[in-house]
Amino acid sequence: MSTPDAAVMEFLLTRRSRPAKTLGAPGPDRAALAPILHAALRSPDHGKLEPWRLMVLERGALDRLARAARTRGAALELAERDISKGAGQFDDSPLTVAVIAAPKPSDKVPEIEQICSAAAVCLSLLNAALASGWGANWLTGWPAHDDVFRRDALGLAPHERVIGFVHIGTETVAPPERPRPDPQEVVTWLSA
Repeated sequence: MSTPDAAVMEFLLTRRSRPAKTLGAPGPDRAALAPILHAALRSPDHGKLEPWRLMVLERGALDRLARAARTRGAALELAERDISKGAGQFDDSPLTVAVIAAPKPSDKVPEIEQICSAAAVCLSLLNAALASGWGANWLTGWPAHDDVFRRDALGLAPHERVIGFVHIGTETVAPPERPRPDPQEVVTWLSA
């Protein structure tokens, strides 16, 4: 057994996403974001396929995506509340990293494993941002799941999908702790 790292374990046991609407400017600049991105890319990747990619969305891109979400939401005849929520995550974010699942053809690694790898990148990105002292939150919302928005606003290929928009900025309000799952309720032990 290797030496335990108590500080990392304490971070994992106490980590808490920050509500995206409470994140303010500034977000990390490119130099501050670089190690966070490097940490995220150390996620599990069965077959070394790199079945994901990252899009760093800075202010101009976020403004464009907010407008595109409003236009697309209106075309879908969504309720104004839903349009505002979809566009608001781009309006309010100082910086966002879109994690894109881009599955590769493989006889050995099923697509679901590749998508799970992209989700691992999301969580690693979120945790790396939090560990670096930033506030961060992983969201999706209807824009992440709309084929037209993904194609026209983000330029995704038909086989690609958004696994998460990870919003990163300066924490303005510390959220209260929330109830966590009881391991007794969700863990099953099998001995034979």
